[in-house]
Amino acid sequence: MLSLNIIGAGRVGKSLGRLFCHHHVFQIAQVFNLSSASNQAALAFIGEGQAVNDIAKVNSSDITLLAVPDDAFALAIAQLITAGALKPQTILFHCSGSKSSKDLLRLCPNLEHLQIQLASIHPVRSFADPDEVCSDFAGTICSVEGSPQALAILNPAFTSIGARLVNIDSENKLLYHAASVFASNYLVTLMDTAIATYVAAGVEEKLAQQMAQSLASKTLENVFKFGTSKALTGPIKRGDQQTVQEQAATVQTWDADQGALYQAFIQPTIKLAKR
Repeated sequence: MLSLNIIGAGRVGKSLGRLFCHHHVFQIAQVFNLSSASNQAALAFIGEGQAVNDIAKVNSSDITLLAVPDDAFALAIAQLITAGALKPQTILFHCSGSKSSKDLLRLCPNLEHLQIQLASIHPVRSFADPDEVCSDFAGTICSVEGSPQALAILNPAFTSIGARLVNIDSENKLLYHAASVFASNYLVTLMDTAIATYVAAGVEEKLAQQMAQSLASKTLENVFKFGTSKALTGPIKRGDQQTVQEQAATVQTWDADQGALYQAFIQPTIKLAKR
């Protein structure tokens, strides 16, 4: 069984670690986190592995999962190379939606000299609750790109834990990830704004959450049942432009940032309504 090091066992790293361990896909070798407490928690969650708190003490493995924040990639890779933890022909992959395997080469050209096989595999789902991720990972769409040698190992590994694989062009990773940001991150921000606006209008917060949940849940259901054009309702769909402008001004008076957000949605929604 091939060995796997996990560099940064946060929600994504430890979730994949547990899935690989429980499905007997890889042997979890070393797990690196900065603090002993987070390392022990990660190992308890994964069920296997050796804790390492100093990246300079990481040993080489067949495969390395880089699960640190994107901005920390260059430093972490440089430290792993210095430590001798990345041997020629081994595999290094990450799960960032916005970075590609080619981005790793741009950040650390030495990876090509070392003949490290690179890939990125991005699970298209939220990792807010690792327990839930591990219990229902089957069917999760994962976007993959990288060297043929790396994907020859990683594709069947992810298939073994239930992933649905979709190939993506490395040059389109940023645009691809922007779609995920719209569908997930900004959706959360939008719901936060909706709840805050209800509260500003005098609705009690718990009730505001229920109102937003009821409306948003049914709207999303309609989006994926009928398509975006048919799911759209409201004043723009009805052509009530005066109402829209009065509402935009009211929101702007209440909160400038939320007013700007409301205004930003008007023209895209007009275009959608015309479709």
